[in-house]
Amino acid sequence: MMREAQIIDGMIDLLVETIHKIGVRSKRKVVGGIARDIEKVYGMERLLVDIAGAAIEAPGGRVCDVIFPVAGKEKLAAIVKEHRAKGTLERRIYQVMRGSYAGHYRRILPKLLSVLEFRSNNAVHRPVLGALDWIRRAFETGCRVVPRNGVPIEGVIPPKCRGAIIGKDGRINRISYELCVLSQLRDRIRAKEIWVVGADHYRNPDDDLPKDFESRRAAYYNALNLTSDARAFTRKIQAELERELRLLNAELPRNDKARILWRGENRISITPFQPLPEPQGLRSVKAEIGRRWPMTELLDVLKETALDTGFLDAFETSASRVALSRGALDRRLILCLYGLGTNAGLKRVAAGCPDVSYEELLHVGRRFIHRDALEAACGRVANATLAIRNTAIWGEAGTACASDSKKFGAWDGNLMTEWHVRYGGRGVMIYWHVEKGSTCVFSQLKRCSSSEVASMIKGVLRHCTDMEIQRQYVDSHGQSSIGFAFCHLLGFELAPRLKAIARQTLALPHPGLRACPICFPFFPASSTGRRSSRMHSGLADPEAILRRFARAEVMHPTYKALAELGRAIKTIFLCRYLRHEKFRREIHEGLNVIENWNSANSFVFFGKGGEIASNRLDEQEISVLALHLLQASLVYVNTRMMQSVLSEPKWSARLTPEDYRGLTPLIRSRQSLWPLQPRPEQQDRF
Repeated sequence: MMREAQIIDGMIDLLVETIHKIGVRSKRKVVGGIARDIEKVYGMERLLVDIAGAAIEAPGGRVCDVIFPVAGKEKLAAIVKEHRAKGTLERRIYQVMRGSYAGHYRRILPKLLSVLEFRSNNAVHRPVLGALDWIRRAFETGCRVVPRNGVPIEGVIPPKCRGAIIGKDGRINRISYELCVLSQLRDRIRAKEIWVVGADHYRNPDDDLPKDFESRRAAYYNALNLTSDARAFTRKIQAELERELRLLNAELPRNDKARILWRGENRISITPFQPLPEPQGLRSVKAEIGRRWPMTELLDVLKETALDTGFLDAFETSASRVALSRGALDRRLILCLYGLGTNAGLKRVAAGCPDVSYEELLHVGRRFIHRDALEAACGRVANATLAIRNTAIWGEAGTACASDSKKFGAWDGNLMTEWHVRYGGRGVMIYWHVEKGSTCVFSQLKRCSSSEVASMIKGVLRHCTDMEIQRQYVDSHGQSSIGFAFCHLLGFELAPRLKAIARQTLALPHPGLRACPICFPFFPASSTGRRSSRMHSGLADPEAILRRFARAEVMHPTYKALAELGRAIKTIFLCRYLRHEKFRREIHEGLNVIENWNSANSFVFFGKGGEIASNRLDEQEISVLALHLLQASLVYVNTRMMQSVLSEPKWSARLTPEDYRGLTPLIRSRQSLWPLQPRPEQQDRF
């Protein structure tokens, strides 16, 4: 059943992405053609510049006196005639979209519609379902133009598109009609106004809500530490918002690091940080660690962590029995995890161990290593790291965590791999949650275009460690107004490092503070509280919940309530962010920790050029979690090594507060990658 739901989700993703791709590629093709036309016509660009310059020099003159001497009437008439022949930009894009759909993409439509069953809980969107049924019935007729009788129009075709679909004789162009219906279907599927039977992410939105909410309303609100009184809730937010705005208004004139500009588009200005002193004593500590434990290999790191934490107990067989001895099984598990975590592969590992064959490692990998076992092992290593940490060296563990994503190259014969618009190239994203001591508490594989806000919330709610996250640091891509609202409802603080801080705006609670107030609408406690409760309990995927509140659904009452709440919570955060430089530096330092974690990914995941060489989703997830486990083991062993050195008085006295501030257990050297063969004194341990 789960596999069937995954396949259906994959088909829907393919349908949604294909519809989007038709429009994007058509627009790119038309715009590129216009650019080539301008280059092709000699002097076209210069002619346009001359016309613009003449108009600026004599704005009050007549066209025949100003424009015609620069560009003759005949030349301008030829340009107008050529443009009318090609049509407007929107019409040209639509013509390319129609040709692309009719000539190529239309072949997949009957197969998709024959296996997918669309439904809707809202009568407003059911005409689209009627249009899909009509397309199924009429697809085999072969007629390109059909009478209007019996074809769903109202609620399906927007008024601005009817001229291109309905001819002057009242008949409907089938291909244009199908393309319009698919565009409407995409928008409604993304907002889950239309759902698919048997899917998981695109399932019935009512399944994302707790069934017993009305009978156990008080219990759900107590679990979220929220009040069920909507007016009391909004009054509390309004009071806190007003208090923060008044504090900002009182302290900002004396703040030399942040100021408000009264001219231009960018109104907020923050002075960049002054660089802190560089730690000088850490180099000697790293040299001492290298002297005491020379040539510590990643294989040794993984093995020592397994001995100390016992994470190998999490790997249980999927077969009915185990014939291997525990020692032989543990050794093969270590070798498999090393090969997967470094991306070297099982064949490369087997080549370095004469007494273990590739087939034996492959058997252990298939029978013992799976996602649930790896997640449990990663959680055990993280908990062990938090438990052994010396607070005198590392400080208090705290309740703050940072999250960010890292792009990895991947094979593109699967639905997970996408082209990344910022970094370029095809690949997948790994979203990490790392606390300030460089211990990763959660990792997840995601697509390049999926929401980082949803991944952030999922990591806070689903991490399997003993850490309690109360503040989450993210970059600009991990926050949104809806994200601020949900984080507040779920009981933790979202603290982003905003790249576009200069363009941020402040929301106001009432007209008494400024002439342009923010008006809090009635907060629909039942709807929003139900979705937050379902997300908090782990019964609904955060991305599936957040997908319902896309920008296309701005008129949805719950969306409007969440947007207003998010603007208020974000304004409260911005007031604190502008007032306190220490708060800004705390966010910056937290994100620097995860940047250091990301930089170590390529060091550990060095095989095959750092590319995930698989088209299977389960194998991609195993590679990611094995990398997580290997890197967490590196942090665990380095933590013990550094504590062993710094526990000695002569070393602890040499370090300054700046050294302790820059102390990190995520140290590595290229010398520790190879050889694979264990040292003789370690042969008896596995």
